[in-house]
Amino acid sequence: MSRSTNIRFEHRSAFNALLSGAFANFALVSCFVNGEPASAIAVVEETDGEVIIRPLFVSITAEMQLADHDGRLA
Repeated sequence: MSRSTNIRFEHRSAFNALLSGAFANFALVSCFVNGEPASAIAVVEETDGEVIIRPLFVSITAEMQLADHDGRLA
């Protein structure tokens, strides 16, 4: 079966949680994507005394290309 989107349930849930304003554990984090400077919206949680940073959405980088499911560049 062909998939028409890469957006999964987890992506939608995270996006909706971010928009709702009901949670205070989102952060903008400086990072690298394939060695290129970027930033990410991340969930920050503490588990067993350890801080866990889980990236949800990353910024576009200079080398990143957006394409549709047929490979046509945006």
